[in-house]
Amino acid sequence: MKLLTLNFLTCAIKTCKTSPASFPLHPRDCELEVVESESVNLPFLKNILPRLMWDELRVIADELGLPALPSTPPTRDDLVEPSSSSTTTISHAQNAGNAAEGQQQAEEKPSQTARDLHRVLLETCIKEGKLVCGNCGHEYKVMEGVANFLLPGHLV
Repeated sequence: MKLLTLNFLTCAIKTCKTSPASFPLHPRDCELEVVESESVNLPFLKNILPRLMWDELRVIADELGLPALPSTPPTRDDLVEPSSSSTTTISHAQNAGNAAEGQQQAEEKPSQTARDLHRVLLETCIKEGKLVCGNCGHEYKVMEGVANFLLPGHLV
C-alpha cells in the first residue's frame, strides 16, 4: 500500500464518518518496503500536489520514522529544477502555443524536492502492519501490501 493512499483513507465505521479524528489513519507496527522506479513522474506530482492533505501527510511520515517533510507544501515550481533551457522554452511557448508547451514539459527535470516527494508518496509502501483510527481505535490490518477494510457486522 503506497503512502499516497493514506492521504485519502478514513475510518469505515459509521460513527466515525463525522469525526475529524478518523482521518488520517495512523500506521502502527508497520514493515515498510521501498519499490524504486526508474524515473520521477513529474506530471503526476504536479497534479496531485494541490489534492494532498499536507499536515496529515507530515504526521504519517513522522509516525513511520521517515525523513521530516517541510512544514509548508512545495509549489509546482519547486518540483522543477530551474535551468536556462526551460526559460528559453517558456519564451518559445508564449510565441508558438501548445506545441512548445509540450516540449517544455519534456525538457523539465525534477528537483530534489520532487525526487523526495516521489520517494515518500509513490515508492514507499506499507508491506505489513496495521492502520489505526484516531477516533475509535479500530485497527485495519495490512497484509502483503493490502489493507483489509471489511468490517464485522456489529460495526457496519
